[in-house]
Amino acid sequence: MAETINQWAVITIVLSGIALVIGVYFIRTGNREAHMRAMLTASALATVFLVLYLTRLGLGYEKKYIGPYRGAYFALLISHIILAAANLPLALGALWNAWKGLKAAGNLGNITAPAAAPYFRRHRAWVRWTVPVWLYVAVTGWIIYLLLKSYGEVIKGG
Repeated sequence: MAETINQWAVITIVLSGIALVIGVYFIRTGNREAHMRAMLTASALATVFLVLYLTRLGLGYEKKYIGPYRGAYFALLISHIILAAANLPLALGALWNAWKGLKAAGNLGNITAPAAAPYFRRHRAWVRWTVPVWLYVAVTGWIIYLLLKSYGEVIKGG
């Protein structure tokens, strides 16, 4: 069961990364509504991933890396863990400011309203850090998954 949960976790985080990239595309092309939907989708999928990942850990399913280039693997893993931990508050800060800005604006066509503009400026400031961190965490997570699929050994339950 834990292996199945692990596979679904990977699927959700891959889809989250794709939704994130699509959301960035939409905002760069001026489609605010599609951007908002894509980013909410990315956030929801990332939340599902987190629940699945923690469930898998709770079931005691872990893999130990037994492959080559252990130093490079652990450097990748450590950077992934640190930035994954940082990504949650970054994403929450970005979402909070977008939500407060939208609430103050009343609709996406009014984001430059004086009451909304400061929130959207803060939202943009947060996402300048959040998006690269989120993408790094997603991509390194996929790499770690593939490395463990090839060079991993289950060390508990599963």
